[in-house]
Amino acid sequence: MSEPVGIPSSYQEWRHFTQVECHIPLTADYVKSRLAELQDASDAKTKAFVRCYGDQQLKLTIGWFEQAASELGVR
Repeated sequence: MSEPVGIPSSYQEWRHFTQVECHIPLTADYVKSRLAELQDASDAKTKAFVRCYGDQQLKLTIGWFEQAASELGVR
């Protein structure tokens, strides 16, 4: 049996969690789309994220998406 996965606390943990545990490829289109949602405080998914994980985790996650976007050359 595998260990429960906690909330990522670093970019590397987040990247592994997203791609390996959740099977979500960090493609340019996905990163760009998700980053736009997370940066929109009125977006329903962003509101739900903040309710579940808080403002600090939102800021970290936006930073990780920004880093992934930079690595992918997404503008």
